[in-house]
Amino acid sequence: MRPITPLRRLLTTLTATAAVALASTGAAVAVPAVGVPASTAPFSPASGPGPVLALRRVAELSAERLATADLVAAAKWGTTAPIDDPAREQQVLDAVAARATELGADPDEIRTVFRDQIEANKTVQRGLFRRWTDHPDQAPVTRPDLAVVRQEINRVTGALVEALAATATDRDAPACRPELALAALLVHHEDRLDALHTRALTRSLASVCR
Repeated sequence: MRPITPLRRLLTTLTATAAVALASTGAAVAVPAVGVPASTAPFSPASGPGPVLALRRVAELSAERLATADLVAAAKWGTTAPIDDPAREQQVLDAVAARATELGADPDEIRTVFRDQIEANKTVQRGLFRRWTDHPDQAPVTRPDLAVVRQEINRVTGALVEALAATATDRDAPACRPELALAALLVHHEDRLDALHTRALTRSLASVCR
């Protein structure tokens, strides 16, 4: 069993808080729109020091990438397309490793982070499938073009690889986990993530700190 780190403890609390809010309202909370940065507001100095700003970019891009899972799920809903797509996943992992090498980052490390990103994306898809099965009235009535959605995923993925490469020193620092937890808290609050997307964000960030 993995130790309870500050990041896991804080984000577990966030998940529970979001779940309570979701249960009390009976409705999902909005998630970031695809193609729009998770936050367009300027970073407030009061929100944290420099490393938090750097890691906040990683958390923002992770949340933005997770937002595309809603469209992927809608594209697959009602079809025979499986949520698990090993061939596509391998393409993503190979691409991020190659880009990491170009940027002078550790390709194995970046690949590990993106395994978490992929699993987090599937967490959202499975959660939405369960929701739509239980509540057919909430199921999508249109089907996005998966090829177009994947272009957006590729864009965000490229930006996230660059952000990870640029924050190698911050991610190797002893304070990485609490700083990443604060960054995730800011993104959770500003994007008003529901319980499902909060849980997925936690999963997506599991290997960011070394």
